[in-house]
Amino acid sequence: MKPTILLTGKSGQIGSELLRLLPELGEVVAPGRHALDLLSADNIRQAVREIRPDLIINAAAHTSVDAAETQVADANAVNAIAPGVFAEEAEKIGAALIHYSTDYVFDGSKRTPYQETDLAAPINVYGRTKLAGEQAVSASRAPYLIFRTSWVYSTRGRNFLLTILRLATEREELRIVRDQFGAPTSSREIAEATVKILAPLAQQSARRSELFLPVAGIYHLTAQGETTWYDFACAILEEAARASREVSWIADATSRRPLITRRVIPICSAEHPTPAPRPAYSVLSNSRLLQTFGIALPDWRSQLRLVFDSQCAARSQAPCL
Repeated sequence: MKPTILLTGKSGQIGSELLRLLPELGEVVAPGRHALDLLSADNIRQAVREIRPDLIINAAAHTSVDAAETQVADANAVNAIAPGVFAEEAEKIGAALIHYSTDYVFDGSKRTPYQETDLAAPINVYGRTKLAGEQAVSASRAPYLIFRTSWVYSTRGRNFLLTILRLATEREELRIVRDQFGAPTSSREIAEATVKILAPLAQQSARRSELFLPVAGIYHLTAQGETTWYDFACAILEEAARASREVSWIADATSRRPLITRRVIPICSAEHPTPAPRPAYSVLSNSRLLQTFGIALPDWRSQLRLVFDSQCAARSQAPCL
């Protein structure tokens, strides 16, 4: 008998990709925001007790890093309290929990990829609330997997990829930060890796949650390699220059307008102050993921090319100078 899977965040970057893939594993219940209010612990408890899932996948989050600085209560409710409530309820009904976290739980003081065992010391509200969510899940006795992601982007929602494409139709010159390092990761790759990990566990019979116990813990799930926001922007423009404007997500991102950017200027973070400070270095090591599950995501540049190549034909050279 296939498991019942409760999925949150179905309209988000990762959640929308999971919604497409998870039906191959089981019966997916994916309530919207009105049916499942993550600001209400009581609403979460009620939903879990009514659905009684075998597996809870929490792909929902308050992801606006800058807005979280002033929307502290909402960020804390969604990122910190809600995961803990899901974990408590999962424990009560014998379900397993999958939860997504972030590279921003680290302060960026390292210059080599962070391991799961490195000290978490977030420097903004978003990172602190996500860390609190991790800690709440880890403190429960529910079988869980926490996947830390990095610089997530997709062809929908709000993210750096779509922002650069929009700005490239409005400005001849872009000024992009070059002193922050990370690993841009496609939401599709994250979802596909998640399903690969879950597939052998979901195919088992009763007490599936017990199968998670030997592998329970925190894992880094990001693209290989590292880059800066500046170099990521240049790579996006390179891919966009050869892509068909008729592809629906590109047409939406650009409003069917031509790209006019001719120069991309590297700047430092001090020249582009933001409400929330960002870690200067938040590259994550994926070695534990590979050792435990035999999974390694492609490098960030290959992932970006795949996002365009999955629907686009090659065109011209890049405009990034």
